[in-house]
Amino acid sequence: MRTVDPARHRARRRQIVDAAIGLFAAKGFERTTTAEICRAAGMSTGNVFHYFPTKRAIFHAVFEDDERDGVTKTERLAAARAADDPWAALLDTVDLLAAPATEPLVPALVMEALIQAHRDPELEALLSRDNDEERRTVTTLLRNAAAAGLTDPGLDPDDTAAWVMALIAALYTSAATDPSFRPADQLPTLRLIIQRFLRPDGAAERER
Repeated sequence: MRTVDPARHRARRRQIVDAAIGLFAAKGFERTTTAEICRAAGMSTGNVFHYFPTKRAIFHAVFEDDERDGVTKTERLAAARAADDPWAALLDTVDLLAAPATEPLVPALVMEALIQAHRDPELEALLSRDNDEERRTVTTLLRNAAAAGLTDPGLDPDDTAAWVMALIAALYTSAATDPSFRPADQLPTLRLIIQRFLRPDGAAERER
């Protein structure tokens, strides 16, 4: 029996997913064909299906947790929840969640995923798990920051986390629907809005 090289296997899967991302972003899931993905990846149909059983499996893989610099987003969020400085960790988490919106293809992919999730329970569950973990992290950091006197104690952590997540989501929506919107230019404004919204009276001004 031939031994599978895990690193090569991951690299080949990544090659297929990277080739499919541009097609899914430009054409959407339904209008992208498997043949187009194979051509973009430089592989035969049989080779692609060796790594992914269906086109939908490739689409799902686009949104699965992936490593960056050897660390997954799940690991970064877990580290944030355990951080000694919840305020700094909160701002870092906002940056982590907002940064992909600055990548040219990501906002369109996110919008397509939301469309597909209505007809794909497995994808909906995948996106929900991801969103739940992100919101849980923000809520935990808000609760820890409030306990340390670093944020306004009058703000409910659960409700406030929903608003923070909504502000981040607005970056993706605006980038996907407004050609003139530049999410990278808006990241400092997002960060400033969150600082002024969350900090106790006068604290944000003292930091400036």
